[in-house]
Amino acid sequence: MSKSPTVAVDVMGGDNAPAHEVTGAVMAARQWQIPIILVGQIELVEKELTNHDIKGLDIRVMHASEIVGMQDSASDAVRKKKDSSIRVAFDLVKQGAADAVVSTGNSGATMAAGMFVLKRIPGIDRAAIATVVPNLKDQTLILDVGGNVDCKPHHLVQFALMGSVYASQMLDKKTPRVGLLSNGEEESKGNDLTREANQTLKNTPLNYIGYTEGRDIYNGKVDVVVCDGFVGNVVLKVSEGLAEAMGSMLRDELNSRFLSKLGYLLVRPALKAFRKKVDYAEYGGAPLLGIQGTAMICHGSSSPRAIMNAIKMAHDSETHQVNQKLNERFESFRTEKSGETDSAVVA
Repeated sequence: MSKSPTVAVDVMGGDNAPAHEVTGAVMAARQWQIPIILVGQIELVEKELTNHDIKGLDIRVMHASEIVGMQDSASDAVRKKKDSSIRVAFDLVKQGAADAVVSTGNSGATMAAGMFVLKRIPGIDRAAIATVVPNLKDQTLILDVGGNVDCKPHHLVQFALMGSVYASQMLDKKTPRVGLLSNGEEESKGNDLTREANQTLKNTPLNYIGYTEGRDIYNGKVDVVVCDGFVGNVVLKVSEGLAEAMGSMLRDELNSRFLSKLGYLLVRPALKAFRKKVDYAEYGGAPLLGIQGTAMICHGSSSPRAIMNAIKMAHDSETHQVNQKLNERFESFRTEKSGETDSAVVA
């Protein structure tokens, strides 16, 4: 019987650290028997653990004396704070003591630490942050959502390949439909970046369906949406804000009149299911794709349930061997002798 993947959790980086991180980790260990290493200042972590019954759970603590703050630059956090919780978590993966990392800390520092410690998968120039959002049918994967603001066409092609592999392994999409986010479906739309990437993507073996508009993210027309990090981050923040605003407006309307309150009792099960579907906590964290290891980046304000689900995602990513599949996919492109297609993908 193969050993269950171990997840190292950076418990010091979030807004509610280490309470939410420790609680989420205990929940994941209890519900799915996932081995956990809590990385942080040992006195604070062990004190927090006294609030939980961890008997029979595979939970260990690894001391890290430093904390990376949201104000710290990514490069300084990696190079100057060598004993930070996020750096130590990735070191554990490099050493083979852990298989994956989950962090609620500074996303730039998490990305930088992943690339600095574990390095990129050969053939990938830039790692990308992906996120899963609900659509009318199931789920859509968007990348990049903030890791790379300025991209070149071949970066978008690499994102498309990474997203396709992740969607096939983690979202149960056999041949994921990949779309390039643009301001219209017509070939004449887009900018220089998207037009060049569009032409290259047509010549890849991906199930590429062409330009995708913003509304297609949620109507189920596409499985993987590719864009640069600037656009992707705007899409992500608008989506989160819209979901919160809709929920708030709906609550206000239901509480405004007696008949509405009465009707709420009838529709409460449906509303509960709706809230669960659009709640970011259900999707846990955002996978960092392109590094030689598994990492999930969470909101700084993540709830314990969100952290629990992020740990499950990291564990499942290792179980499904997503990074091995990515390595194999890029290796096949490097070894094939098909000229332009391969060189464009791994340029």
